[in-house]
Amino acid sequence: MYLTHLECPRCGREHDAGVLQNLCECGSPLLARYDLAAAARVVEPERFGLRPADLWRYRELLPVADPRNVTTLGEGWTPMLRVPAYGADIGIDELLVKDEGLTPTGSFKARGAAVGVSRARELGVRRIAMPTNGNAGAAWATYATRAGLGATIVMPLSAPTICRQECLAAGADLRLVDGLIGDAGRQVAALVAASDGTVFDAGTLREPYRLEGKKTMGFEIVEQLGWQVPDVIIYPTGGGVGLIGIHKALGELRELGWVEDKLPRLVAVQSTGCAPIVRAFAAGDDRARPWEDAHTVAFGITVPAPLGDELILAALRATAGTAIAVDDAEILTDLRDFAAREGLLLCPEGAACLTAARRLRACGWIRAGERVVVLNTGAGVKYPETIDVSGVPVLPR
Repeated sequence: MYLTHLECPRCGREHDAGVLQNLCECGSPLLARYDLAAAARVVEPERFGLRPADLWRYRELLPVADPRNVTTLGEGWTPMLRVPAYGADIGIDELLVKDEGLTPTGSFKARGAAVGVSRARELGVRRIAMPTNGNAGAAWATYATRAGLGATIVMPLSAPTICRQECLAAGADLRLVDGLIGDAGRQVAALVAASDGTVFDAGTLREPYRLEGKKTMGFEIVEQLGWQVPDVIIYPTGGGVGLIGIHKALGELRELGWVEDKLPRLVAVQSTGCAPIVRAFAAGDDRARPWEDAHTVAFGITVPAPLGDELILAALRATAGTAIAVDDAEILTDLRDFAAREGLLLCPEGAACLTAARRLRACGWIRAGERVVVLNTGAGVKYPETIDVSGVPVLPR
């Protein structure tokens, strides 16, 4: 393992990676740092293709030392699909969808859970607790069970039913709150504080290793494009761990010398019903103010006060990217239009990225001939309410 330490991106303080850590004393999330020069001496990008098709193919750039602690269900190496029919409709000839719906728990959250649970197990954690909008809780409950850990999952009452069922099926201690993810977070904080160190807070960016699992999306995008970077990557942004992780991965690949200096322009997509990052980006702010009365059909991006706001905004500006808010009516229309053209049912969050791509091409921000990657972060079948079948006629017997 080439993990050397944890670093605070806000104050620069270094932390011991061999000790369980949550946030820095200054309140910032911590980032895992590696001896990339040493890693480059033992592995070349061409070797990854000889390894199993999962995210652990990048093991030198991941934080688990002992292979016996790796907790896996085969996550990673999801397909990147060309979508020429829909792309031609919106004027993007090289439009690709990275389909994270094909992970073991039906969403990209399996990546963060696999690496986060594996490292927690390695550091002696016996029970994790976390707030969630649904899919993350389902993934962490599943991987915790596979690792032999306990899990307490707290989610809003309005979270997708399937996510509650997944948690219960995995044997988790599931608790529901009549509120938003921030309310769930306060419940978890109280639980952890009362546990006398026996419960570890695995909430979004409150531990450093979920991000390491998510960054493998960036590695895969580049490898699947023949170790080339696309022009634009569009990502649905709630907590923003995936966007931060992709940016981190691209930076590591550039430091390793495996990609050129030019990085893709990153796009954070939010709903008009919950757009704290979009508002902060437009105002030129470094921090995002909490969003009041948050609501959207894309439940996974209903995060009124993301802990990683500074890191999200910094990634957008470092790559000359942007942030855009789209409304629910557009999301649902593009979800259905895309399925009818390409045969792939996206999750609402993924469909929001299509709406963003269409609008950014229409205004010229995405230029003709650019290669654009859209992240579909979950399986559309987990959101049956997005397709109204009430008008389908019933044939007589």
